[in-house]
Parts: sequence; C-alpha cells; structure tokens
Amino acid sequence: MLAIALFSNAFAQTVSVQILQSGTRKSFRGLSVVNDQVLWVSGSAGTVGRSTDGGAHVEWITVPGFEKKDFRDIAAFDDQTAIIMGIAEPAVILKTSDAGKTWRTVFTDSTKGMFLDAMDFYDSKKGAVIGDPINGKFFLAITKDQGETWSTNDPLITKHDLTATEGEAFFASSGTNLVHRGKELIFATGGKKSRLFFENKIWELPLLQGRESTGANSLVMDAKGNGIIVGGDFSKDSIRTGNAVLFDQGGKNLRVPQTNPHGYKSCVIYLTKSTLIACGTSGVDLSYDGGLNWVNISKESFHVVQKAAKGNAVFLAGGNGKLAKLVLN
Repeated sequence: MLAIALFSNAFAQTVSVQILQSGTRKSFRGLSVVNDQVLWVSGSAGTVGRSTDGGAHVEWITVPGFEKKDFRDIAAFDDQTAIIMGIAEPAVILKTSDAGKTWRTVFTDSTKGMFLDAMDFYDSKKGAVIGDPINGKFFLAITKDQGETWSTNDPLITKHDLTATEGEAFFASSGTNLVHRGKELIFATGGKKSRLFFENKIWELPLLQGRESTGANSLVMDAKGNGIIVGGDFSKDSIRTGNAVLFDQGGKNLRVPQTNPHGYKSCVIYLTKSTLIACGTSGVDLSYDGGLNWVNISKESFHVVQKAAKGNAVFLAGGNGKLAKLVLN
C-alpha cells in the first residue's frame, strides 16, 4: 500500500488505498456509492454486492437466471433500489426494489451486435444508457421513470448526431464515458477513433487511437463544463502518453496534462473542485491541481472508482474480486 502527501487547502493529508476484499475470479466494473455507508457493486458471473456499513461487510448476490451475465454498470438510489446493466446478446437492464432479493427485467434487446457500455442518471428519475453502434449508429436510450421504461425515440436522442466512424465504439470499462450536464448528454468514444460528443458539437481527442484497445474510457466534468477524459491503450497499459486530455467549456481548448497519469486509466472522478483520482489496470493516480499533474499512489489494479453521492467516502473495484476504500491517514 503506497501513500503520498495530498496538498489541498494549505494542509497535507496522507492518502492510501485499503483493500477490503479480494481473491475471487469475479471482475467488478459497476460501482455506485449512495452515501458513506451504502454502496453497490456489480460485475461478472451475474454478481452484485451490497454494503450498508461502508464496505466492512458485503452481501453478495448472484442474480437468478443471469449467472453468466456480465453486469458492467450499476446505478443505486438507496439501500433498497438499484439498476444493473448486462452488456450483451441479449443486452438487459434489471431493477431491484427490495435490496436485491428479487429483480425485474426493465429492458432487453437481442439485436445482433447489441452491446451496452454505460449508464448515467441525471437525477432520481431521468437517466440514459449508451451502447456500441448498430448499423452505423450509436445506441442510446432514455428513461424518465427511474428505469421502469426506456425509449430510443426521445427528443434528447434525436437531437444528437449518433453516426459512428469505422472502428469507433465505446468501452464498457467503468460505466463513466457517459455523463449528464444539466439535461444534456455528453459521451466519449474509443477504438480506431476517439471523439467527445458534447451536446451538438463533436471534438476529436488527442488520445491514443487507431486500435480497438485505444481511446477514451472515462470522462468527468464540473458544472461549468470543464473536465478531463482518460483512457490510453488497455493492451499496453504502461504507456504514459495519450492517456488524458483536459477540456474547457465542453470541448474547447483541448490540452494534455503537464504530467500524465501513470499508464492506461479506465475511470476518473472529482474528489474536490481541484482534486481528481483516476484508476486502471496500471494503478491509482491522484491530481491536486485540476488534472494538470498526476502522481501514483498505488500500483494496485482497479477498473472503477466512485465517491459517495451524499458524503465523502471513496471506493474502488476491479478484477480478482477486488473492493477497496480510499483512506486519509
């Protein structure tokens, strides 16, 4: 466990990554942290985990009938209610309202090539799910009733240019390449072409691209539309170039960091207005200057990191059944 000094608000705090659980063949890419005590995690082999004591104990669930499904994203609303996204053929979205005791199928699509990549909610009712292109168009569906029903014909969808270029798709690496800014949908692509779709504008990204394993994996932005996108090449995860790009006002002034993250990164989030954390198979990195410079705090591999929607707790999840917590010592 490695630690660094985090300089923020004129004082130093020691930050480390504490492993809570590991040692299984499950891989976790879905993570939703409701508050400092309640978190949900989802992943391979139909697995969902739920904790109500800050990760000290986790109730593990194998969703009946979906034992082979990979649930790569999850959105939780409280300790009883959550929605999980099963990626492919058929793609499914399931919902529980009783802490995972029972699950209902609220969306299914068996179209050949259907592959869901990420899900994001604007509030407790409105959300969206995005998927790889079908017949040259990215898949996008909207819900306005907390996932009970999904529409592919909403005006919010038809206003977007969803045309994909050859070899361009999304990564279902952490469920964070789709976000809402107000009621608008923002998303970033990867593969042979990596682009940022911001409202009605499309920006080409200065990230590694040209291969199926390259491009954007995750994006985060503040209320002003400023943010950062991370990715790289997951097949060569130690490469420290072309793995991050900062942007202002929704895509303007694209620029690379002064000091890049250490290798491929699959997820990035804000901890404070100027402090960010990013993770990937190459380890966990921290930036305390808005993403301009990055330092490595752990060599541990993780797919996803999330901060409590109401609170300050930060959790990470990844391969080998790994679940961890960010600790201020």
